Amino acid sequence: MSNGFLLQLSSPLQSWGEHSAFTDRDTTAYPTRSGLIGMLASAQGISRAQAVEGPPDSPPTAFASLRALHFTIRVDRPGTRLRDYHTVGGGYPASRTLPTAKGGRRKVEAATLVTHRHYLADAFFTVAVTAGPTAPENLLTTCTNALRHPHWPLHLGRRSCPPGPSLLLRADCTDPVAELSNVPLARKPPPGTPPSGDTSVTFVSDAPFPADDTWGPTSSAITTTLNDEPVRLTARDRIHHTRTLYTGHRMLPAHLCNGYGADYLDALHNYLHPAAPDAPDGTRP
Repeated sequence: MSNGFLLQLSSPLQSWGEHSAFTDRDTTAYPTRSGLIGMLASAQGISRAQAVEGPPDSPPTAFASLRALHFTIRVDRPGTRLRDYHTVGGGYPASRTLPTAKGGRRKVEAATLVTHRHYLADAFFTVAVTAGPTAPENLLTTCTNALRHPHWPLHLGRRSCPPGPSLLLRADCTDPVAELSNVPLARKPPPGTPPSGDTSVTFVSDAPFPADDTWGPTSSAITTTLNDEPVRLTARDRIHHTRTLYTGHRMLPAHLCNGYGADYLDALHNYLHPAAPDAPDGTRP
């Protein structure tokens, strides 16, 4: 078991780009390591200029320390892919049109560029955050304190996507990965599923799924690669490495599915603030 914390990533729109460039801004189906680490760096006030690893023979920078974190993502709702038809650069005089690669300016009659911005609409993810063996001792506490009082406004992949109110769901979990099996699901149960039945839930992780009794049986994980391990995130020089992504499906009790809106918020409140058990005489302590 390892200590950590739980995040909930909910917003009308999210966007987690992997290879966005120029006029096409993509999104992956799940939050990326680069996006999550970048959000935690923003909460701590780590600027773009400071988002570097540092020399190999020196202590790790605050940004490099964040790379010791591990993320296990439960997909409550995958959301719907949305493409925004977007234009930029039009309607300005020649002196203010978009710059060209040669250092000049685009002609007024050709100033407007069409861009495509991709989003996940109505997606919902619950994320277990743990620290690897190389992480500084106080890294998790530093992250949770920063999430409570972020230095800069936080966003889910893009500045137009602010997080929901329960971003920091739980600040201190003994085993946050196992706790993903207990947090209410922000979805309705599949049609015809009895309350005592199960529902299939997708999990995504940057580390192999644990194989123990706490986690329980998981289907064979599908592995792929994603180019989202941040090495340097400076404004004009961003470098990412490729890392392994593990995807699996696990059956969870259908009674964890508590729908949307007020019903889900009530279930979440009961999870976070469980009622005290009755005393032997039937009274509450």
